[in-house]
Amino acid sequence: MSAGQSISISELQQFVENCLTSVGLNTESAHESAQALATTDAMGVFTHGSKLLAGYLKKLQGGGYVVNAVPRVEREGPSWGIVDGQSALGQVASLFSIRLAMQKARETGVAYVGLRNSGHIGAAGYFAAMAAREGFIATVTGNDMPSVAAPGSRGAVLGSNPLAYAIPVADGDPILLDIATAAVAGGKVYAAIQRGEEIPPTWLIGPDGKPTTDGSLYPRETSLAPMAGHKGYGFGLWCEILSAVLPGGHMTNQVGSWMFDAPSLPSWHNASFTVMDIGVMADPVEFQQRLKQLIDEIHAAPTADGVESVLLPGEREWNNYRRAQSVGIGLPADVIENLRRASELTGIAFP
Repeated sequence: MSAGQSISISELQQFVENCLTSVGLNTESAHESAQALATTDAMGVFTHGSKLLAGYLKKLQGGGYVVNAVPRVEREGPSWGIVDGQSALGQVASLFSIRLAMQKARETGVAYVGLRNSGHIGAAGYFAAMAAREGFIATVTGNDMPSVAAPGSRGAVLGSNPLAYAIPVADGDPILLDIATAAVAGGKVYAAIQRGEEIPPTWLIGPDGKPTTDGSLYPRETSLAPMAGHKGYGFGLWCEILSAVLPGGHMTNQVGSWMFDAPSLPSWHNASFTVMDIGVMADPVEFQQRLKQLIDEIHAAPTADGVESVLLPGEREWNNYRRAQSVGIGLPADVIENLRRASELTGIAFP
């Protein structure tokens, strides 16, 4: 396969699944993790889809991520739980945690589950959307090793901590927001550098604490800029507290690099999953009526020249997904290169 060609969602998912089972992951975990990565690609979020596979495989082969790990509940109450991911693949630990949160919220209305000692979780929004399709409002956060500056700092203070939410929509796709609390996800910087594209002046902070467009300095001498200045910094700190401080996980510089550390080392990532069961807290029919009124108001908002309609968070990505179901996914060159590396690591032929 080369850039410009398309691959079906099912073909991509099967390749990812075969790679994961070849290194010892059980069939169910491999299938669900592959579904998460392929779905993310189909939505057009190529930084957090199958591009991650080669790095995950190295960790699984090296023992940093444990192929037969079973996440366990360390402590819990009726509406909360703390999960030790046992250094499982992040998708495995996250699916365990979001399901635990949904189970508890069905009884109490609202539930929080903190996940510590996990692998890199990939696209946080995938798990939020999964909960939304089962009738929950969901928020997912994560933490990572520091790569993002704080306002006024000359170096990284927090990770590019993800924040996602999803809201169920009757007879439609969930409203879905999935963002890095940096001005841009680190993966997008890497992708732009690999493609030889110019780095915008709002993405990186140089070693002097000022913006820079020199992509060659990333990541050793630069940090990502926080999203919207102090606002992104504040949300990034919130993610750190919910994901790591509260459940007792590794914080900031204690978190490892799943890409650059030795494959034998865990990465000690953490996450949080907070869900609200609409059916417990409100009349679901009335909730959807009110939500539809809000959605219709937003869609009817006057638009600038050349803009057909104001979109809700996630609409563009769901449109990408529907298109991919029909015509396949056109993977960027950098994703294809990483999939070839996965093929070399496993001996599984890439389509």
